[in-house]
Amino acid sequence: MSTDAQRADTADRAERDWAHWHKERTDTVAAPHGPLSLTGTHWLSDHPDGRIPAVPGRWREDGDEVVLTATAEDGLTADGKPLTGEIRLTADHGPIDVSRIAHGGRRLVVLRREGLWAVRDFDPESDARRAFRGIEATPYDARWELPGVFRPYGADRTVRVRNADGCERGLGLGGEIAFEVDGVEHTLQVAVEPDGSLWAVFADATSGDSSYRFRFLRPAAPAPDGRVTVDFNRSLLPPCAFADHFICPFPPPGNTLALAVPAGERNRSGA
Repeated sequence: MSTDAQRADTADRAERDWAHWHKERTDTVAAPHGPLSLTGTHWLSDHPDGRIPAVPGRWREDGDEVVLTATAEDGLTADGKPLTGEIRLTADHGPIDVSRIAHGGRRLVVLRREGLWAVRDFDPESDARRAFRGIEATPYDARWELPGVFRPYGADRTVRVRNADGCERGLGLGGEIAFEVDGVEHTLQVAVEPDGSLWAVFADATSGDSSYRFRFLRPAAPAPDGRVTVDFNRSLLPPCAFADHFICPFPPPGNTLALAVPAGERNRSGA
């Protein structure tokens, strides 16, 4: 195979891989308990009597746990079995569809952020899920799959950033990724996930115009020498682009790129 043919084959493979990724991503968002199904994030501190409007049961916090009290009329289940009486819960960390508390097809998920407890209501019959028509995304462009390097910090840092619900919360950062576009170096601060992969919250010159106001980037774990692929073709819309009840963090200082990044997911169709 000639060099030109090899390049064409590599390009075709990259485009097919991206198309497969985009389909899987759309299917995940549209799943019964995907982000489109979130109909509420209810902070228990806002409901001192334990009654959350439209959410069955009585919910109260007790130190490092949430106590849920239910009657048969509430129609709740815990671990797949009818719930009557009291159950003590901790924060849910697994997939939404296997969370412990359910009400028919709905999943009631316990959340904790900076010491505050909340209950999230995921309903497959949500208006947003019914209205979903897809994700607007730019087709794969090899120009935006870039070599980069990860530079870890000597110690993890936490910065306070505004969240989508208007509150300010801490965002943990473990280093930065550096990459070049047209010979100019740019950097993004990133969090390091438990599996070693990276997570950046970023904005660019398209944000709020031809793309959502900010996006996520999730590079794979860097190589031992720090090399990492920075693939903006796989820029992701944050969950709050699909439902208003998520509390996504805004980009930390320094993570708004001066250049336009016309790649990856841009917006929810019809948004």
